[in-house]
Formats: sequence, structure tokens, C-alpha cells
Amino acid sequence: MHEKRKKLQTMRALILVGGYGTRLRPLTLSRPKPLVEFANKPILLHQIEALVQTNVTEVILAVSYRAQQMEEELVHEAKKLGVRLIFSHEPEPLGTAGPLALAREYLCASDDPFFVLNSDIICEFPFKQLLEFHENHGKEGTIVVTKVEEPSKYGVVVYEEDGKIQSFVEKPQEFISNKINAGMSMYLTSLRQKHPEQLHSGPGIVGNVLIDPTATIGKDCRIGPNVTIGPGATLADGCCIKRSTILKAAIIKEHAWLDGQVLICIVGWRSVVGRWVRMEGTTVLGEDVIVKDELYINGGQVLPHKSISTSVPEPQIIM
Repeated sequence: MHEKRKKLQTMRALILVGGYGTRLRPLTLSRPKPLVEFANKPILLHQIEALVQTNVTEVILAVSYRAQQMEEELVHEAKKLGVRLIFSHEPEPLGTAGPLALAREYLCASDDPFFVLNSDIICEFPFKQLLEFHENHGKEGTIVVTKVEEPSKYGVVVYEEDGKIQSFVEKPQEFISNKINAGMSMYLTSLRQKHPEQLHSGPGIVGNVLIDPTATIGKDCRIGPNVTIGPGATLADGCCIKRSTILKAAIIKEHAWLDGQVLICIVGWRSVVGRWVRMEGTTVLGEDVIVKDELYINGGQVLPHKSISTSVPEPQIIM
């Protein structure tokens, strides 16, 4: 028992954060994906906090794209959590095996097991159960898998009854397995279980709504379901916001109407949505975008620092 406790005190984790985050563009044109907020907190910070709860004391970040920005924003948070951050710089994104080789001097500093994570995983992190499972089977490695409905879209994991992996098969055309290397999601329903005090309720608020304490909300707004409003954001009077994320310091002017419908609307950092704007479908505004008054935006992606002065009736990329 004492030996296990000693191991936990010296545990490390490697998080792969070097990718370009192309599927989250235009947000990731000005900010690396691990720093994009999920429930008003950078994705990466959710992971680091969960690792700290498992007694991880050193987190190695395999960085490449916007590495300096990553370092500047995370060092202070790491100090508050009492965890040491080590930045392992890749000259260019190296996939999975490359960062492991690059960080071997840190990972091999002791015989303790270590975690390896993709930086875009959001879930109820089962780190303690994973560690216990790994120590009990005594083999070299453990991979968490998850079940999917359409395995032909993924690389699947084929394994025996005892859990020993036989092979990895990329996008099989015939069914051989429905388990993939885990890329799970956390939704605000789990936040309700863990931190119900952070979710808001009251007149005009419906369903899961998370509002930062520094945000300003005007009169007669209707907010929810599934809305996150970030630090310093402003909603003027009469706004209707559904299935949307309003990032830090964004401004939504009077009587604007946002509804992500099937997926979500995202208003980027310091962007401004004008009066009586109607924005729906999967619309993503990059950083510092201005949408002029009384326009209709029907989905699409707007690159950072753009000004939109005409309606967008069909989804498109605005450069």
C-alpha cells in the first residue's frame, strides 16, 4: 500500500497538444485548440485538473503550434494547482509516437507508470480506475476504448476476451469491432452532477446554462438550453440565445437571436454581433469578428478580424 502511494506521488502525464486544430477553425487560427474554452475553461485545464486529482505532479506538454501562447497562459494555472509543467517542443506536429520519443528523458526519469492523452478529450476522466486496472494486469500498456455506432468511420481496436489487443484496423468496411481508441465527450449534464452551483436558473433561463460571474446580461433575455457565456461577455437587452457558446469579451447587441439548432453557434473572443441579427445553424465566428446590424447568418465559418455587412443565406467560409 505504501509503495502504491509512493508511485502516485511521482506520477507523470504526457499530453499531445501539438496539432493545428483544423476542425475547429476559424477559432484555432488565433488560439491553439487546447486553449479553446469548454464550459468556460480551456479544454486542457479540465485534463490537468483531473490529473492532479489522481496525484499526478508533472505534466509534459508536447507542443508545436502556438507553443509560446500555450506556455504563457498555462504556467500561472499550473502553479495554482501545484503541478509542474514541462514543455517538450516539436519542430512540427509528430503524431503520437514522435512526442513520446522526444519526451523520453522526462518519462524515463523513473520506473513509475505515466498517462498519455490527446489534448481534445473531454469526459469523466477515469484515471484512478485506469491506474488500478493497469497495475493489476501488469503488462506494458493500457489503452482506454469506447463503443461507437458506426465503426467504419474510425480506426477500430480488435482485442481478445482478456483485453489483450490483437490489432488496429483503420476504417473497416466489414464489421470486426465497434471499439475505438477513446475520444470521449463531457456535456453539461455531467457538470450538473459535479458542480450544480455553476449552472444558472431563473427567469428567462431554460436548461443547461453556464454564465461566468463577470458576464453582463441585459433585461428580458432568453437564454438556453445548452448555452455557455464566457468571462466579460455582454448580452444586451432582449437577446435570445440557444445552443450557443459566447466566448470571452464577446458582445451580443439588442434583440439578437442565436440558435445553433442541430449543433452550436460559437461567437469568438471579442467578436460583436449587431442588433436584430439572426444567426442560426452551425455558425462559428473567429476572434474579433463584427457582424453588422439586422443581418441573417445561416451557418458557416468566419475567419478572424472580419467585418460582415451583408447577410449569409447559405453556409460558407468567409475569408
